[in-house]
Formats: sequence, C-alpha cells, structure tokens
Amino acid sequence: MEGVRLINLTPHEITVYTDRGAVSIPPSGQVARVSVTSIEVARIGGIPINRVEYGEVEGLPEPQPNTYYIVSQLVLQALRSAGVSRQDILAPDTSPSSAVRDSEGRIIGVKALLTL
Repeated sequence: MEGVRLINLTPHEITVYTDRGAVSIPPSGQVARVSVTSIEVARIGGIPINRVEYGEVEGLPEPQPNTYYIVSQLVLQALRSAGVSRQDILAPDTSPSSAVRDSEGRIIGVKALLTL
C-alpha cells in the first residue's frame, strides 16, 4: 500500500485482515456523518412501518490523489442514495464473509472494504 493513503473518517479504529497480516487504521480525528430521519409510512397490526431518509453528508473531504477515505456503511449508503459515484470512498465490509469476530461474536475487523 505504499504511496496510498487511507484516511479513517469514523470515530473507531478499523482493522483489515490481509494476506500479509492485520492493518490497523486509526481514526483521523475528522468524522464523516449523515443525519437520518425515520418517517412513519404505515402501521401493520399496531406496528409502525418507517422509511429512512438521509440528510446531507458532512465532514467528507474533497478527492485527493492516491487517497481513500473510510466512512461508515451508513454514510456510504447515504452517498449511494444521493447518486454520488466517487471511487475514493470506502467502508468496512461487515458481511458474514468478510467480518472477523472474536470468541464472543463481536466484530474485531474485516477482510475487505466496500465502495460506492
């Protein structure tokens, strides 16, 4: 990964397990966020049925050469919903095939990152 910068825009350290070992990416101190609003659209048997609406993503830097920004899956989804198509935005892939869990089932890292 020489010559490539990974900037973690989440508040948590991210660990990626590779063929060469674990790579830990510390938080940068800057956090990309999005507001989320749940709107009730129906009720079924007294159970509210909500739709999620995303607000604007804040704290996302402009693209830079050889730089990738790691954001939460929520931020990635909001950008996708807004039609953003930047290839420099990544998120941890916590799907069952990628998530690495400890003995108690907590995610401690991932084997891959997601893109838009």
